[in-house]
Amino acid sequence: MLKPSLSRRPVPLGRFPVPFLAVLFSILLLPACGRESPIRATPSETLSETLGDTPLEHAAKHQDPTYVCPMHPQIVRDAPGTCPICGMNLVEQRQDPLMDDESEGRPQVRLDAAAVQNLGVRTARVERGTLWKSIRTLGRVEYDETRLAHLHPRADGFIQGLVVRAEGEPVRKGQELAQLYAPDILSAQVDFLQALAPQPAGVAQVKTDKARNILRLLEVPESVIGDIERRRETRQTIPVLSPIDGVVTEMMAREGMYVTAASAMFTIADLSRVWVLADIFEHQIDWLAPGLTAEIRLPARPGQTWTGKVDYLYPALDPKSRTLRVRLVFENPELALKPNLFANVVIEGGPRRGVLKIPSEALIVTGERASVVKAFGEGRFQPIDVVVGMQSGGEVEILSGLDEGDEIVVSGQFLIDSESTLSNLGRGSSMAPGGDHVH
Repeated sequence: MLKPSLSRRPVPLGRFPVPFLAVLFSILLLPACGRESPIRATPSETLSETLGDTPLEHAAKHQDPTYVCPMHPQIVRDAPGTCPICGMNLVEQRQDPLMDDESEGRPQVRLDAAAVQNLGVRTARVERGTLWKSIRTLGRVEYDETRLAHLHPRADGFIQGLVVRAEGEPVRKGQELAQLYAPDILSAQVDFLQALAPQPAGVAQVKTDKARNILRLLEVPESVIGDIERRRETRQTIPVLSPIDGVVTEMMAREGMYVTAASAMFTIADLSRVWVLADIFEHQIDWLAPGLTAEIRLPARPGQTWTGKVDYLYPALDPKSRTLRVRLVFENPELALKPNLFANVVIEGGPRRGVLKIPSEALIVTGERASVVKAFGEGRFQPIDVVVGMQSGGEVEILSGLDEGDEIVVSGQFLIDSESTLSNLGRGSSMAPGGDHVH
């Protein structure tokens, strides 16, 4: 009796007969069929009798279509119908053994020409070009806080002879706003006149300068001090003068009112230059720097454009809106920019050249990832995860995931991505022609 040889030699795959390969293929498919126990065949049974079908028939069963709901992938049927949950038509799916699944990522989806046309699939090429760091946002015109003047009396007294009587009135620097009677100022005038009287040599000059400085500290105008010195008599009231050109924005003074040093009689704003405050999103902060050019357009004055610059970036973000406030400065010689007007703001941050970019409409953004649908030709598509950079002018920078010249889907990509997600659950990878299942 001959003993079997213990030597083992590898057998080339090409030397196996085709039926043997079919049997091997069907055995590999057994786990997908839901077999829970191994197959035990008796010596008298053939493999076909054990499986119930020939190997080729068993493999062909995996190409029979199944029907699933696009919104509820747990709903699977062997025949067409509607979803019992949402009522949508079930989508036909079929295993495609010829599908190229060697590429990394989620499963590919194959569409025939009719499905591509029904879905309105459009594609575009990934290309290199220039993205402009252009920030568009809304802003609001505000007073330039460095050009505000608050008028307080330097001594307690009464307002007499009010000249400006309403807010919003324009005033000029040095213009009289009101007359103020203050006992302390009157007493300082008496001291000044006494200092002007003849005194012993070497004393009168010092006392006169001291008395004159006290009047200056009480904000008595120089013209009034000169008039007192020339006439050698006191004045019952002194004028309150505007320190700047501008508009009276707040007015607390009224005829006969008693005012103290804590009373704000007038607030005057110089509107020849204004601020525009704008809020910038987090991903655009890196584009900003003081000195950048900014333009604004007002809905109240269509067709006009004002050019200014970025003046200041505030140090903290708003915790609710997650935006950074930016201060822009604009010259306003004609006073057309009125505080509290809304403005459309454009800040130019300069170009970024040689970036890999795609249309922003091709991007699929979820809470976990950003992806696009890549087209491989012959109706094959596959979702690809990408890392995106800056977004500007309807285009998105791609940092990784795509190469220049790749073809991506810019319309209909959401349905294809959903189909790939269903395929990833183990339910086929092709969409049947026809439009009944497309919603």
